[in-house]
Amino acid sequence: MGYRLSAPAWLAVYLAAVLAIGFVHQPLWLAIGLAGAIALAGRARFRLLRRAAISVLAFNGAVSLGYALVAGMQGTFSSDYLLLINVRVLLLVFLGFWFVSRVDLAAAVSFSPGLSFVVTLAAGQIHALKRVARDFRLAFASRNPDRPAFADRARLAAAQGQHLLEKSVHSAGEVAMAMRSRGCFDD
Repeated sequence: MGYRLSAPAWLAVYLAAVLAIGFVHQPLWLAIGLAGAIALAGRARFRLLRRAAISVLAFNGAVSLGYALVAGMQGTFSSDYLLLINVRVLLLVFLGFWFVSRVDLAAAVSFSPGLSFVVTLAAGQIHALKRVARDFRLAFASRNPDRPAFADRARLAAAQGQHLLEKSVHSAGEVAMAMRSRGCFDD
């Protein structure tokens, strides 16, 4: 019979791992940590790695390109630094996806009513935004019987991004007003 950690204990392990990763400044050790995490992730390893890589690619690609351009013009470019940052971010994102796929966040923060409230609000927002994204995708598919051109998909992505941003800002304002009316903020 194996010993199973509670959700708050897994949260503590995850936070300790994130903190420890911040103290490692050698890409090789981070890559070894990533390989170990991938090996320990079980059957979901490739799905998690794919999600992490896709999530990291867009943001880190832009940041890496910006760093390469600016550092190249200044003559301070370091491929070791670029590798360190990218491997560290990939490891952190992989661990985050792994943690969220294995642990119930509401149970992990059950020791704190305030954190439980924040997790519940965030889960509600995520659910609402996922529904809007699904609706956009289904509406676009229903209006395009043939595969749409890249320009059409780009316009959809821009419109969807704008709508999701506006919706999240509006929802955040509504939640803030509701919390303020209930005395959550000490203005």
